[in-house]
Amino acid sequence: MRIALACASIAGASAGPAYAQYAEDVSASIEVATDERRRGLSWSDGDPVVRGSILIPVAAGLSLEATAVSLWGAKRHGGADAVADLGAAYVRQTGGWRLRAQARYHLFPGAAGQGFGELGAGAGYLIGPASVDFHAVYAPRQSSIGGDNLALSVSAAVGVPGIPITVATWIGRSSGDARDTVAAARLRPDGSYWDYGASVDYLKGRWSAGLRYTDSSINAPGSCHTGATLIGRVGLSL
Repeated sequence: MRIALACASIAGASAGPAYAQYAEDVSASIEVATDERRRGLSWSDGDPVVRGSILIPVAAGLSLEATAVSLWGAKRHGGADAVADLGAAYVRQTGGWRLRAQARYHLFPGAAGQGFGELGAGAGYLIGPASVDFHAVYAPRQSSIGGDNLALSVSAAVGVPGIPITVATWIGRSSGDARDTVAAARLRPDGSYWDYGASVDYLKGRWSAGLRYTDSSINAPGSCHTGATLIGRVGLSL
């Protein structure tokens, strides 16, 4: 559970969804956070957010996933009031390896023509209390993002022995083809770039809390909410 929580925290800040074990029961969670950062970019213009998620297993290894996050009119996404991430994922455990494939579409209520889809794959390996994960997420060419987008990342997490705390770190690289430089700046304001960070998460029963540091190599003039920041979060599993 501590490893899964850390991977989920990494996902919110950088590369994508968590590479967790297959769940047999419906699960849901709600949390508040001081920012919504994904791959080093703030999706909420640096404002606090409320996030709700649900996972519904439909077959062995296959689940439907949905997450909704308040954005409060974020300029990065055309003034959208929220983002709804809708998709499906398939997880398979092979020995010590955890393999995952996914498809996801991002809807942006309150903004027209902002939605885009992504495909992803990853592999993780569990070594005692530690986990190492490799992720790849690709958004095919779409007018809403000005071209295509490829995000590669590696993350590592380790549970602290004897206490319900997990420490994690990650680094990622985003690149792609820009057919429309204005639209492409939405996900890559400085062209190809790196993002990186670290997190500390605490889990007690149904409650969780964490701190996350994230930064990026973006240095484009006028780029907002892309630099170093410390994010706090508190969550509840339902």
